[in-house]
This record gives sequence, structure tokens and C-alpha cells, in this order.
Amino acid sequence: MPAVAYRASLPVDDPRSLEDIELPVPEPGPRDLLVRVEAVALNPVDYKIRQNVDPGGEPKVLGWDAAGTVVAVGDEVELFRVGDEVYYAGALDRPGANSRFHAVDERLVGPKPATLGFTEAAALPLTALTAWEGLFDRMGLRTGALEQTGALLVTAASGGVGSMVVQLTRALTSLTVIGTASRPETVAFARTMGAHQVINHHEPLVGQIEAVAPDGIDYIFGTTATDRNITAYAEVLKPFGHIVSIDDYASLDIGVLKRKSVSFHWEFMFTRSMFRTPDRHMQHHILTQIARLVDQGALRTTAHRDLGPVNAANLREAHRIQESGTAIGKITLTGF
Repeated sequence: MPAVAYRASLPVDDPRSLEDIELPVPEPGPRDLLVRVEAVALNPVDYKIRQNVDPGGEPKVLGWDAAGTVVAVGDEVELFRVGDEVYYAGALDRPGANSRFHAVDERLVGPKPATLGFTEAAALPLTALTAWEGLFDRMGLRTGALEQTGALLVTAASGGVGSMVVQLTRALTSLTVIGTASRPETVAFARTMGAHQVINHHEPLVGQIEAVAPDGIDYIFGTTATDRNITAYAEVLKPFGHIVSIDDYASLDIGVLKRKSVSFHWEFMFTRSMFRTPDRHMQHHILTQIARLVDQGALRTTAHRDLGPVNAANLREAHRIQESGTAIGKITLTGF
């Protein structure tokens, strides 16, 4: 089967950084679905692994957002059958979905939203899971609790995760959503996703936040620059506030949060699959609820730019855009 892989951690402008290869079709395990992949989407995790995890010359397939059709099932599969259309983010410790066929644990898979095509659906799983788990599992917000008031700050609200955080918060809570963005096109996208207010993350945050939320912030969903902003967060957060962080940094001074008894939470949506937690089936349920919300018109896809078929050249361009930090919403690739 056709696939795209890398054999060494190389700069994205090197043609060998991602290569077209042929691989055997995988055999599904007992709880696996074998999916014919119709579309994939890019996330920062793709280029971060390519840059930092050297496979020692062996082909390593990336890709952790996919939509496609089930063509075979394992002996113990309970949730799906051949012919079902699905979408999912998969697991970091298994081969990725940048291949024509892909094996994935059914407990990590949801039924594709009926109102979306494969391309639009492929843009959703990883960011929707990250946003849902961060808001409702880590922060403890309640879904559908429309009496729950307060303010939520979302950094990079036009990005893949940020735009899903904005949408889910608007759809399932009554919180005021303040997003950050810096360019006219990203400000417009954040507002389209539902942000009540948008401030500039390239300017000092405290004064801007005080201007739109004079009583302070209750929740912060940090998708980027948490280490640089932590002092500002400590100033604008109300006592007993919450921060969820998904970004990477060498160190973080959370001591500045103690005075207000602020809770700090990590969110990493691969934790359940990586550690085989007993509740990993929750990702199936979350994706099922996301699909229902999409079909009801409460959520929209964040697919923003499709680069064409899944091949090495197009994936290198997708990685280049992701690395530049200028992506809006999600970049997708469709077909082989």
C-alpha cells in the first residue's frame, strides 16, 4: 500500500525528510479496525516527532488525524462493522495514518459526522479530543451547564485546538470566551468560531484582559507561550481559577499561582492510548458526542486549507506551514 514516512530527522526542505514508500497492509488486532484512509489532517505533533524522534533508518509513518471507511475488523470488535465511516486521532505508539490503510483500536474511534465529508471530518478528532478533555475532564466544566458563568481565555484561538476550545465553550457553557490572535485573518477566524472578544497575543496581555474582563478571568486554556505568560496569568486570574496547558517548555514557574490557589492542569490527549488506561473508550464516546454536535449544527469543522492527495511532497508543504506557526484552523490532505 502507498504510505509516506521518514527515516531520519531532517529539515523539511530536504526531500528525504518525508518520502513516498510502499508498505504491507496492516493486520488488525483483536480490538482493531482496518480503515481505508480517505483524508488526513496535520497537527504540530507531526513535525515535532519528525524533528525530534530519529527512527534510525527504519521508515516511520506519521499522521494522527484521519477519516475513512472500515474495511475489516478484529475478532473482538464491538462498536463498528465493515462499511462504517469513521474518524479518529489514533495512538502515538503505533504507526500513523499517512498510509492508504491503517489499523486503529476501535475504542479511540468515533462515527464520522454524517453531515461532513471525509476531508472536513479529518480536521476534527485530535483537536476536538484535546479541547473536550481540557475543558471538561481537566478544568471540570460541566457540559450543558448553561448557568455556569465566568470568563475563559484561549490563546491562539484561530489555531486547531484553540478554535475547537472556542466552539465547545460556546456550544456547551455560558462562559464569555476571550481569544488571542494577532493578524486580521486570524482575528476574523477566531470571531467566526465564536470568540466574544479577541485580543493581541503579541502585545502585553494584562491591560487588554482588564479592558474586556474587568472582574478577572476564571479559566485559561493555554495552547502556546504558557511559560512566557504565566506571570500575566497569575495577575488576571481570579482566586481558585484554573489553567490547562497543552504546549511544551523547558520549565515553568507555577509558584506564582499559589497565592490565589490556582489549579494547573496538563492536557495530552494521547495519555489514554499511550498508557492503555481503563477509560480509553471515553475517546470513542467523546468523538460520538462531537459528531452529534456537528450534525446538529452546534459545531463546525476547522478544516481551512486542503493541499491535495496524501504524498510526500504535499506533506512536506503541510509540515512547512505548521512549522512556520502561520496555520489557521487545520491543514488537510485528501485521497491517495
